[in-house]
Amino acid sequence: MTTNNEGNNGLNDDIEISIDREADASEALNEKLRDAQTPGFEVEFDPEEAENAGAFEEDALSEADALESSTDWVSLD
Repeated sequence: MTTNNEGNNGLNDDIEISIDREADASEALNEKLRDAQTPGFEVEFDPEEAENAGAFEEDALSEADALESSTDWVSLD
């Protein structure tokens, strides 16, 4: 095991690299989202970027709501 000058076995270096990668990924995603607002400009998102952008947010009706909305009750009076 190697130890850096601070004696922390490189743990802080790994954390900094991880934070830098997350910051870079976040900035890249924000840039893609800005680009996507340009009419006619096609932006490709990988599955992880799409997930992080909220593309797969579940907003479907529940089964009960769907059944309730599909039935028109007519009064035979």
